[in-house]
Formats: sequence, C-alpha cells, structure tokens
Amino acid sequence: MKFGDWKVTPCVAGRFGLDGGAMFGVVPRTMWGRLLPPDELNRVPMVMRVLLIEGHGRTIIVDVGAGAGHSEKHRQIYAFEDTDHLRDLVRAAGVDPASITDVMLTHLHFDHGAGTAEPDGDGWRLVFPGVRHHVQKSQWEHALHPNVRDRASYYDERIRILESERVLEIHDGPWSLGPGFDLLVFDGHTPGQQLPLVGGPGGKMFFCGDLFPFHHHVPPPWVMSYDLFPVTAMEEKARILERAAAEEWVFLFEHDAQVESCRIVRDGKKFAVAELVPG
Repeated sequence: MKFGDWKVTPCVAGRFGLDGGAMFGVVPRTMWGRLLPPDELNRVPMVMRVLLIEGHGRTIIVDVGAGAGHSEKHRQIYAFEDTDHLRDLVRAAGVDPASITDVMLTHLHFDHGAGTAEPDGDGWRLVFPGVRHHVQKSQWEHALHPNVRDRASYYDERIRILESERVLEIHDGPWSLGPGFDLLVFDGHTPGQQLPLVGGPGGKMFFCGDLFPFHHHVPPPWVMSYDLFPVTAMEEKARILERAAAEEWVFLFEHDAQVESCRIVRDGKKFAVAELVPG
C-alpha cells in the first residue's frame, strides 16, 4: 500500500484470543456472537497486526505484538500462536531488521508492546537494540503505575528495559514523525494511545489500534470493557469517524482477524464500512 510518500506493509505478528464479552462491553452476546462466534472458552479470534512503514529515510515498525517468553498459564489463557518470530516477519516483508529506525508503540499493553524484548537467559534483551522506541508520556507514566483494573495488561520488565537501554523517546501530545506521518492521541482506552495517520492529498491511512479493534467496533457505542474511560472512547470514535468519512480515509485494523482494512462511509445519520479487504 502507498499513502503519500509512505509505503505501508501490514504484517500479522501472531494470533490470540480474548473474552468476547470483554471485547464488546455492554453489547449483548446475542448481537456480537452472530458476527464473531467465540470458542468454547468464549474467546474471539484476534490477530496482532503490525505495520512496516518506509519513507523519508526511515523504516518504522508500528507496534510489535506480544513477542516470546510467555508462561504456560498465559498461553492457555490467551491462546497465543506464532508470536515469537518478529524479525523473520520483517525479513519476509522484504525489510532488513537492522534497517529499522523507529519503533512506534501505540501503547504498552502486552499485545501491542511486549514484543519489544525477547528472553535472554534469565533476563530480557531488545529485539531492535539501539532503535528509538516512541511512547506517549501519559502512557509511560500509567504503564509504570497501572491501576488494579489494567495491571495485568503490562509486562513490567519488558517496559522498563526501554529506559534502562536508553532507547525510550517520550512525546507529550500529538506530533509528527515526518511529512504526512502524524500521531493522534486518544485517552478513552488507556491514557496516551497514539495512532498513526499516514498519507497526503491522494489518500490517508488510519491505524485503528484499540480505538477500533475490529470493524465491528465502528459504531461508537460498541466499545470494550477494557476501555478505562468508555464514554471518552465513544466521543473520540465519533470525532474520528466524521473525519474518516469526509476525507475518505482507509481504516487499517490491528486486531481484526476477519477484515484487514476498509473505508468509512455515511449511512444516513450513522457510519458504515465499505470496500472491506479480508484479513
């Protein structure tokens, strides 16, 4: 895919499952279950889709999946599959892992950021050593001191290594990595979720992160139980949908196992998906 001066390559960095009720919040199972049937443990199928973005002398990876080194307990809970081959995934996409200039972390929940580090004896080492890892200030501070509700979403050792290895680059609010590569900031799911909007007059791509995990989450009321501030998330979604429909953005989904991307169109007073690309 090409958006403005940037080449965008989606890659699946593993598969897993989370509880369907948690993924759809107050939406009844009688509604979401028809769209995304759960397994016998009520888990819905999910992917960890990362982006390789090349342009303006940079090679960027957006999010890194859950990575390797999971306990047997976590493997059973989350049904992890193929999460431990990030470098091979980058090579398969035609990119030398040593050429990565930036790791862009939307946020630090394990399914987005635990892949920054891999097992090294009794400790951890960076998958992309010496490379700048970009995180929002409010997300970093929250990840170091999470609340009881989301503590399990953060893998502390894999977060703190960014600081100890001096690769952490903190940002405070919206910013730009380069011409046509903007980071928008959202706080409904977790403080300081930064999502890329990439492209130019010829078309733009919005990486949906956990603002719209699946294409089923396009309706603003369809939010997750994992969202710390669900009303804020609904308001943020409504604002983005207005822009996306007016400017004909491509939505690229991080967790959708059914649909990789789509466009957003108006359907009367509501918004709908169009031009769906299978996941």
